[in-house]
Amino acid sequence: MPIQKKGNNSQCSFEFGAPLGAQFGMTLIELMVVVIIIGVLATLIFPSFEQQILAARRGDGITHLLRLKIQQEAFRIENISYAKTEQLSLPTAEYYAFIVTDVSATTYTITAKAKGSQMSDEKCLAMQIDQSLKKTPADCFF
Repeated sequence: MPIQKKGNNSQCSFEFGAPLGAQFGMTLIELMVVVIIIGVLATLIFPSFEQQILAARRGDGITHLLRLKIQQEAFRIENISYAKTEQLSLPTAEYYAFIVTDVSATTYTITAKAKGSQMSDEKCLAMQIDQSLKKTPADCFF
């Protein structure tokens, strides 16, 4: 649309497809409302997201526990007792430390203790599994 000159020579006002009183853009209040809405949504979503991350890391810890159980059973097939901590190839995990306790010819307990940022998973700070597949605490295992 071409620019047209309106009025007499002393007044210069130009029209470019919109009336003179039209506003473009957003007011500060509108911008603040949008920021507040985004903040409220982030506040509601972030805790849920954090819990999902903790649960996923817990799943990794459980996987390592079960792998160590398989290693224990394989060790026991070839030896007269289960393996001690030093005799197993323990995984190096960023969020859990693993230890084998209560080792004998018939029993063992493998413990995964949370470390680092996984310490905020308060209900599952330490997860255990023994030779009979007893899992403690039970609600930490899926």
